[in-house]
Amino acid sequence: MTQQAPDNTARIEKMQQLISEALQPEQLEIIDDSHKHIGHAGAKSGLGHFTVIIKSDALEGKRMLQQHRLVYDALGDMMQTDIHALAIKVIK
Repeated sequence: MTQQAPDNTARIEKMQQLISEALQPEQLEIIDDSHKHIGHAGAKSGLGHFTVIIKSDALEGKRMLQQHRLVYDALGDMMQTDIHALAIKVIK
């Protein structure tokens, strides 16, 4: 039996809302990478793999670790309940 990636449309919409409210990005794109991880341990639990591409004044002048922390904080509980892996690319 082949495992399929979950439909993460609702998750992505919630992620976009939370990040937009917290960081007021000029540009925000969230890519669902879950299909690349079918069969991996984290994917089996139903959590998603995502890439966030973001440009926001709130991230300007901060070190990468600080930028990532701000995105994680914006997503709050989703980091525990919905997201297994998150790649973050900050556009300058």
